[in-house]
Parts: sequence; C-alpha cells; structure tokens
Amino acid sequence: MKRFGQVIRLKEGMEERYKELHGNPWPEVNAAIKASHISNYSIYLKNGYLFAYFEYDGEDFEEDMKKMAADEATQGWWKETDPCQEKMAGASDAEWWSDMVEVYHLD
Repeated sequence: MKRFGQVIRLKEGMEERYKELHGNPWPEVNAAIKASHISNYSIYLKNGYLFAYFEYDGEDFEEDMKKMAADEATQGWWKETDPCQEKMAGASDAEWWSDMVEVYHLD
C-alpha cells in the first residue's frame, strides 16, 4: 500500500460550490475511485487550499489512473470540479493536483 498526499488551490469564490459537489458525490465516481484501488480517500479545505489524502493498493498506479480518467462519469465529474480549482505555482504541465512528499509517518 502506498500513501499519497496532494494539494491544489481552490479558486476564489468557489468554496461553497466545491463543498456542495462533495457533499453529494456521484456514486459512479466513488465506484471508479474504488475500482482504481484507492481507499481511505479524504479531501480537506483550509485557506483556499485543498489537501487530499488517499491510499493505493494496486499494482500499476499509472495504468489505474488512466482507466479512471477514461471513465465517462469521472470525466463528467471533473467538468464540474475542475473549474473550482487552479494548479499550484510551479506545477508541471502534466500535473493537476500536486503530489506532496511524505516527511513523517507514524503507525
């Protein structure tokens, strides 16, 4: 199992819309996330930043992410959520949510 921490900015004025969307997530999107071997997934909000944490227990993260990105419901969900977000400064062209480096963990 691999743990991930990611961060992205929330666009100004989009907090209520983002919270509304995640207060009633689409069941098909939740199913696609689980089918991609992702569990223990949480998103937190603080001062205009979104922080996500999840655990991945599959064999090929890149391939699982490609399958999830090809999912029609997930694409529709991203059309709703992406306008609420903006990439972090310094993020690569291929990066939307920016991966964070784990510097400490205690079981």
